[in-house]
Amino acid sequence: MLLGLTLAAAAVGWFKRRIWGWRLAIGVIATQVLGDAINISLGHFVEGGFGVAIAGVLLIYLLRPEVRSFFRPPQNAD
Repeated sequence: MLLGLTLAAAAVGWFKRRIWGWRLAIGVIATQVLGDAINISLGHFVEGGFGVAIAGVLLIYLLRPEVRSFFRPPQNAD
């Protein structure tokens, strides 16, 4: 339930192009990379290796300056 709510919140922030949505997506993918790295250390080399590779590429993509600049903080109505 908590994971579903977190992913739903990330999706809302992502589609509204908010910086917190980008940060939440980074956190989710980074957690996935960490979990897959732990799987590798536990001997699940194929599953963990594919997971690290796929999530790692996604994380590298999300951290590119071009992607980061697509998101903006909410504008103040002054």
